[in-house]
Amino acid sequence: MSKNVLVLSSSPRKNANSDILCDEFIKGASEIGHSIEKILLKDKKINYCTGCVACTTGKACPQKDDMAELIEKMVTADVIVLATPVYFYSMCAQLKTMIDRTCAGYQRIRNKEFYFIATAAVDRKNMLERTFEGLRGFIDCLDGSEEKGTVYGVSVWNTGEIRNTDAMKEAFELGKNI
Repeated sequence: MSKNVLVLSSSPRKNANSDILCDEFIKGASEIGHSIEKILLKDKKINYCTGCVACTTGKACPQKDDMAELIEKMVTADVIVLATPVYFYSMCAQLKTMIDRTCAGYQRIRNKEFYFIATAAVDRKNMLERTFEGLRGFIDCLDGSEEKGTVYGVSVWNTGEIRNTDAMKEAFELGKNI
C-alpha cells in the first residue's frame, strides 16, 4: 500500500549532511512506490510562536506565514520524516520553531509514523539521544503517532562528509522499509 510521505529537512545549509540523508531515505521510499514530498524549512517563512493563545481558543493563528500550509501537509501525511543537524546536542532552530508553531493544529496531526534523521560532528551515536528525545517529546503530543526509525549521522562536520558513512545505507533502508 502506497503511503503519503512528508520529509521535513531543517538544515539552514545548502547540500547539508542531514539533507543528503533525506535524499537517501527518499530514494528508498521511491523504490517501492510511495508518494513523497520534501520540504526544505530554510525556504519557508515560519515565524516564532508569540504565545498569543488564539489557537487554544479555537481561532486561527493570526500569523501570516507558511506554517498553516505545513500543518495541512502534516495532517494529510501518513509518514513524517524530521531531519536536523545537531547544534549543541539539540535540534536546529528551524525545526524547533516549526514544531512550536504546530500548536495551531497539533491535535489534528494524529496516527503518523515518524522517522528521525540527525547529523552531528560528534563521533558517538549516544550523543544524539538528547536531540532524539526532543523529537520524541513532540510526537508524544500527537495522538496515535509513533517513532518508526532513526538515522544517526555522526562524525560529520563539513558539507558532504555524510556520503562516506554507514548512515547513507541506513537512511536508504529505512525509506525502503516504510
